Amino acid sequence: MTGWDTVEVYVHGVSTRSVDDLGKALGADNGISKLEVSRICGELDAELAGFKERPLDHTVFPHVFLDATYCTAQVDQRIASQGVAIATGISATRHRETLGLMVGDSRSKPFWTKFLRTLRAHGLENVRLVISDSHSGLVAALRTVFLGSAWQRCRVHFVRDVFSVIDKGSAEMVAATIRTTVA
Repeated sequence: MTGWDTVEVYVHGVSTRSVDDLGKALGADNGISKLEVSRICGELDAELAGFKERPLDHTVFPHVFLDATYCTAQVDQRIASQGVAIATGISATRHRETLGLMVGDSRSKPFWTKFLRTLRAHGLENVRLVISDSHSGLVAALRTVFLGSAWQRCRVHFVRDVFSVIDKGSAEMVAATIRTTVA
């Protein structure tokens, strides 16, 4: 098992002990020690820090998608659900690039404000349109940090919300209506 294989299984939530057992099962003589896993994850932390600190002024991203997903993480010696916010920029030439990510309470305005200010500090400017879910904290942070940028509700989130409140017997008719009006 290479160092990056170890990182991948560890990032996917496999415990240090299980990584060691997996290494032994794959033929490593001594398995992988906790110290080795920590060293490899330290390298990963350094690469992630470099990614998060890189400048974003190499091109203009007039369109930015913001989203968050939840994962289980260790926070202050306890296991908790945390939001992982991701910003994806679309350049004028339609080039997509992940602009940044941040872990925290992704429903709060302070969290989104901090995340967006970090992106701005790294050179993200001239954003004309932001597409996201309609979390009130996210929308409020956008109005604070990217004043003058338009905001649009993500169609995927909109459709999910519609289907969560209609009865299943109406789903086909509603889907057809959405396709004809939104397309």
